[in-house]
Amino acid sequence: MPQTKESDNTRRSRRGSGAITLRDVAKLAGVAPITASRVLNTPEQVSVDVRQKVLDAVQKTGYVPNRMAGGLASSRSRLIAAVVPSTVMSVFMETIESLNGTLFDAGYQLMLGQSSYSASREESLLEAIIGRRPDGIFLTGVLHSGKGRTRLLASGIPVVETWDLTPAPIDMLVGFSHSDIGREVAKFLVGKGRRRLAMIRADDERAGRRAQAFAVEAERSGLAKVQVVDVGASRTIKSGREALGRLLEIDPEVDAVFCSSDLLASGVVTEARVRGIDIPGRLAIVGFGDVPFVADMVPALSTVHINGADIGRMAARCLIDRAEGREVASPLVDVGFSIVERDTT
Repeated sequence: MPQTKESDNTRRSRRGSGAITLRDVAKLAGVAPITASRVLNTPEQVSVDVRQKVLDAVQKTGYVPNRMAGGLASSRSRLIAAVVPSTVMSVFMETIESLNGTLFDAGYQLMLGQSSYSASREESLLEAIIGRRPDGIFLTGVLHSGKGRTRLLASGIPVVETWDLTPAPIDMLVGFSHSDIGREVAKFLVGKGRRRLAMIRADDERAGRRAQAFAVEAERSGLAKVQVVDVGASRTIKSGREALGRLLEIDPEVDAVFCSSDLLASGVVTEARVRGIDIPGRLAIVGFGDVPFVADMVPALSTVHINGADIGRMAARCLIDRAEGREVASPLVDVGFSIVERDTT
């Protein structure tokens, strides 16, 4: 499988590789370690000026206090923490199940946190997780910047980012390119003779990259501007139905729709059938995720398939190997994707 070029920093072993300590924070702040400890544990015992120096050093280094300290920090917790956007009717369920099963078989337990596609909630979850020092952290998506990335780099905890690609991962990466998906779906629909393409998408960064690449490829093929309907944070069948109604008001001649999730695509199919629109004769529909029920829909949904089980299994093995001091054979893996054609195209 193809691998992304990695920097010297991402090649190094994360555990025992220089995690930021309280002593480092104290040195940067120009105080004794015991003073830095008091700032974090009993701040009322420290002057305002000294407290601010230590807090500034914490902010700069990304240090998170070890909530498991006191004799436990030197032992492996055999706990892996995962942060996922959603667990309800989620495209990530296959990955979570595979991750959990692989970890369990190796004697590890999975702790799951749900961010609900909120960057601020993800930041809070990561701070809580890092403070408890698990043996590894599983992320859905990649962190390009921000406090979360800084804290993870400072923690020394093995990290695997998934369901995305980046040339600069925090540590390890198992994913695929969302931009490539957008381009390939546009090519697929153009190859089917579709000339007025549209996108119905939820408001998240990865869906945005698929939509942008989809629109650019359609323009490159000489088609009219792609109409994009954003449903915001809603990812339901109802919002898919409503989005098709809005889309048809904007462009009644649209003949193909790419949706950022299978649930949205299911809503589009439902609304099209209610309106008596022929699928796929009049309107082609493509989803994303290939969740189990879409193959049994009437009509069965064409969609983008991601091997979520492989992602979960590979990510688990990466984290287990790194936690147990073994070299990871392939720390950067592109699992790819496929377009599954069914009745809606």
